[in-house]
Amino acid sequence: MKKLIALSVMALLSLGLGTSAAYADDHAKQKVVYHINSDDEKLLKAALGNIQNHINAVGKDNLDLRVVMHGPGVDLLKLANKNPDFQDKVSNLKRQGVHFNVCNNTLVGRKIDYKNDLYDVSKEDIVPSGVAELAILQSQGFSYVKP
Repeated sequence: MKKLIALSVMALLSLGLGTSAAYADDHAKQKVVYHINSDDEKLLKAALGNIQNHINAVGKDNLDLRVVMHGPGVDLLKLANKNPDFQDKVSNLKRQGVHFNVCNNTLVGRKIDYKNDLYDVSKEDIVPSGVAELAILQSQGFSYVKP
């Protein structure tokens, strides 16, 4: 009986190894927007992990993934500006094609200088309104995820 269980587990694990390749054959490219509006460090770290898990599950070539931050969510990149672990996670996600969008209303309202206060943000990363950007992306077929 133990052998049967072990063989079953091994078979199931081997099926999971080709998940992203199999996904590409059976599904259209996913368009996904992650909504970040919390400054809770545990939540921010978990969100970055969720995004990496998402990429691992379907493959970076099968995703158009955006992260939209507004309000306290912009603290993700403030934290990354000072924390090497967060810098590594953000940089790694960017290398995999993830786009991080920052709300201009938040920058103005909280008097944040994106060049000095946020990690690796360029003018192209700034959107007029984070909430409006979420609605725009959803109208373009992006699935909404709130970690």
